[in-house]
Amino acid sequence: MAQTPYLTAPVNTDKMPPGIPYIIGNEAAERFNFYGMRAILVVFMTQYLVNRAGAKDVMNENQANGWYHWFVASNYFFPALGAVISDAFWGKYKTIIRLSLVYCAGSVVLALDHTRLGLGLGLGLIALGAGGIKPCVSSHVGDQFGAANQPLLSRAFGWFYFSVNVGSSVSILLVPWLLEHYGAMPAFGVPAVLMLIATYVFWTGRYKFAHIPAGGKTFLRDTFNREGWAAIGRLAILFAFVAVFWSLWDQSGGEWVLQAQKMDLHFLGITWLASQIQAVNAVMILAFIPAFQYVIYPAISKVFPLTPLRKIGLGLVVTGLSFLVSAWIETQIGAGLKPNIGWQMPAYALLSAGEVMVSITSLEFAYTQAPKAMKSIMMSLYLLSISAGNAFTALVHVFIANPDGTVKLQGAAYYNFFAALSIGCVAVFIVVAKRYREKSYLQGDMPVPLEEAAAES
Repeated sequence: MAQTPYLTAPVNTDKMPPGIPYIIGNEAAERFNFYGMRAILVVFMTQYLVNRAGAKDVMNENQANGWYHWFVASNYFFPALGAVISDAFWGKYKTIIRLSLVYCAGSVVLALDHTRLGLGLGLGLIALGAGGIKPCVSSHVGDQFGAANQPLLSRAFGWFYFSVNVGSSVSILLVPWLLEHYGAMPAFGVPAVLMLIATYVFWTGRYKFAHIPAGGKTFLRDTFNREGWAAIGRLAILFAFVAVFWSLWDQSGGEWVLQAQKMDLHFLGITWLASQIQAVNAVMILAFIPAFQYVIYPAISKVFPLTPLRKIGLGLVVTGLSFLVSAWIETQIGAGLKPNIGWQMPAYALLSAGEVMVSITSLEFAYTQAPKAMKSIMMSLYLLSISAGNAFTALVHVFIANPDGTVKLQGAAYYNFFAALSIGCVAVFIVVAKRYREKSYLQGDMPVPLEEAAAES
């Protein structure tokens, strides 16, 4: 029986590449898993953890926040490993498929074992699997494009990000409800099923994708040359500032959830769960992506021409403003008052606007500024900025902890610190951005058969 070869370069077309729908479908299901699981982590650790005997073995808020941010940091540290495996040995497709199975295993462990051992093992496997595939999936999007359809690349990354927020918004609403009404096993089990679906969807698109071959033995030589190191150095400096954004953004899944527990959760005629409020971010992103692309960016550019780096700088300022709102909420809580959860909506709106300006822009920038042999490597560099941001936040929780369980930096002072960090760093970012010289790289556009059968995967 004849075997169908894969393509090793993008199809020569001016239309959207045929593999993009499969990548977007995979991403929506995988993000359902990840964000649904992550949405309940802090609540799970502070209310549901048990020991081997089945007795409660929960963490305090500062410990849970620390675990949460170390887990997120690990998720975005392992992309460096996944990128090397992908670009040197397996290629993006095989790396995604194989590490997705590790990811699935971690999800199953979380669903079945609710002790600290199960928590550590499950999160470790998820971090390895999810982290390993992250640079491959997003750079795999870019690999589908050649010169003829390059103008559609920004739109594809927008739809890619759109799928992230469709999956996450649904799961953030559903999974906390499952935890509240049915317990930890269904709450972690449903995301595990969606991860299996995500893996299957990606596998079904294998003949539609452009499979850029791995570099093999020549990878290190061709990658870490003068041009490669120069590209790494240019982006590493910029992504240090992106790390500041992620240090703030990821607190919406930890610190902002715990803040919501102290607020009046009755809003719009519904009594919400604290961990469900995160869905506001995903819903806002769904609305903000087209609004920014077709209305806001063009309007701003008429008076202040926007470049990718200017978008990032503005995003850092807007993100810092969101934490000033959170600081004000803390002053109300500190006075004995119980402000309505509606007061978090302006904070989420600012945070979501900052996300559109910083995250989507950085995602595309990491791909276009990477030499052809370094697409996954450079994407992992971008993801390392997320790891660094969360590691910084986790270390803050270590340093502010007192022996008696209290913290040195609390209430509004905590949020003002991060607001000052985000807004203040823009002054330095402006100097760095002015010195940056952009250089874009795209894959070739002629499809070439690969001497590798689909059955091997």
